[in-house]
Order: sequence, then structure tokens, then C-alpha cells
Amino acid sequence: MQAKNATERFTELFSEIEHSIESEQKHEIEELNGFMEEMDRKEFESIFIEKLFNSIDKMIEEKKMPLENAILLQKHIGYCMTLKRTFNCSFSFSSLSNRIEKMIIEGNKKKDGKDEYQLVNLCECYLLNCALAPNEFPSICLPCLLKAASKKEEDDETQKEVEMALLSLSNIPYFRFDKELYLNEIKEIILNHQERHNLTRLAYQSAWQFLMNEFEYEEGLEGVIVNELHFIKEAPTEMEELSKYANWKREKKDERGKEIKEELPLIGWLGTLKCYFLSCKLWNEEFAGLIDGILRAFRAAKENYRDISYWCVCSFEEAADQNAVKGDDLLKGGSY
Repeated sequence: MQAKNATERFTELFSEIEHSIESEQKHEIEELNGFMEEMDRKEFESIFIEKLFNSIDKMIEEKKMPLENAILLQKHIGYCMTLKRTFNCSFSFSSLSNRIEKMIIEGNKKKDGKDEYQLVNLCECYLLNCALAPNEFPSICLPCLLKAASKKEEDDETQKEVEMALLSLSNIPYFRFDKELYLNEIKEIILNHQERHNLTRLAYQSAWQFLMNEFEYEEGLEGVIVNELHFIKEAPTEMEELSKYANWKREKKDERGKEIKEELPLIGWLGTLKCYFLSCKLWNEEFAGLIDGILRAFRAAKENYRDISYWCVCSFEEAADQNAVKGDDLLKGGSY
């Protein structure tokens, strides 16, 4: 008999989960998380449709799944959705999305007895899954997520919390708000990592992406990015480390989860570079290092990682189109 694939095992277990008691559900959700990580992008997209999110909402409504368990499941769905770089509007149009929206708004309104831990979890659920966040949500989610991302303990559980908070922040699109609401906090997170190396690679890249999302429209941030946070040195160093993983062979199914987790921050850095080149005005001889970093990532990835190769080309083209670097820098980087 042919073994069931990850989507079949997920579907079978998900259909049974509403009949389990709370403690059993937590164990089953961990199993579901494992099945999600095994799925490829197409398999994942075939499972996580509006109907599934509505089913989770119905289980909450009928008290067949405690909210805590639903949040646990939904956060991991969003985490995997981001890792696999698959984004759609299914969650946005679901009844579960409406429920979480209302809970975030109501939870934020509370003056006394505000449950900040739950608010963080709800914001992460929402931002990791939603492609169409209401305009007021960034200003609600930003303070609590930055606070969660600023934790300095280095145990595994805290590192995971920080990573989830920063990954959620990186999904916030640009919107106009007072820089004082975020700039000092995100600077401290980045500088602290440069000194202590206390973040995961994905968390560190996500912190930069959050800042870069604003830089695309706020040119005044370039001095901070270049002179205070040393982006031009940090980006190629991080890409060089991550490019080492580009030699993995795609046929190694048992390493699939590991591949995805290392691939995402490298693609993220390339996307961040593209954003930077789009708006940058300052450059010097160090820019050759950025170009060289893109080229080295491309050479390492071109056989096995089509997505990485694509983002290398996009980043390089943006640098050339915007005249972000001088001809001498391009030659130094070995682009010709």
C-alpha cells in the first residue's frame, strides 16, 4: 500500500481534531505542524483555502477548539506560509479573519487588564496570514510586536518568540507614522544583534526588512541605515554565510524543512537589497561588496535554487537601473 503524503495525513488528522480533548489537540497540532513543513508550495496552497480557515472558526464558535489551540495552529500556518513564500487572500476573506480582527480591536481598547501576551499572538496570527490588513492595524500591532521583539533572553523559547514578532513586523507594508514609534526600538534590536549575535538569521533579516519597508518611501532613513547600522557591510556578510547552504541538493527530502528555513532569509536579504537600491543616494567603494555578494549568491544557487537566482537578478537589475552604483564598483564586483 502506498504511503500517504503530507497533505493526505494533514487532511485526515484535521478532520478528527474537533473530537479530541484540549490536551490531545495540542499534540495533534504539533503533528499538523510537521505535515505542513513537509508540503511543497503547491500542496500547501491546495490545503489552506478559505474553507479550512472557516472550519477553524467554526470549531472556536462551537467550543470544539479552545482559542489557545486555534492561535497555536494559525500562527504556524502563517509561519509556514511565509517560509514557503505563498501568499493569497483566502484567510483575508474568511470568518476566522473577521474574528481575529475584532479580537485585536477589542483587546487594544482595554485600558485595564489588557492581555498583552494574547494581543501579540493575535497580531502575529493576523499579519503572518493576512494580505489585506485594515489601515489601523499597523499602529495597533506595532507597539506590542516591537516590545516582544526587544526581549534579550537567549533561550530557545524566547528566540522563537522574537523571531515570530520580527517576521510579523516585516510583513507590515509601508504606512506613514511617527518614526519615534519604531525607529529607536528597531535600531536597538539591530545594534544589539551586531554586538551579541542573539537573533536567528531569519529574525535578523526580518528586522532589516521592516526598516527597509519604510525606507522605500522615507529617504531620510538612509543615513541611519548606512552610517549607524552599517547595512552595506552587514548585508554581504550575512549573504555569504547563507550562500553556503545553496549547495544542498533538492532531492534530499529529509532536509526539506532545513532548506526552506535557510533559503528564506537569503531571499529576504536579496529583496531587502532591491528595496535599498530603489531609494539609495549614498554610495562609496563598499558598494562593490554588495554587488559581489549578489554575484556570489547567484553562482552558488544557480544549479539548485531557481528562486534565489531570480532574486539575485532582480536585485542586480535594480542596482543598475537606478544607477545606485558607479561603473567602477560594478567592475570591482566582477559583474562584467
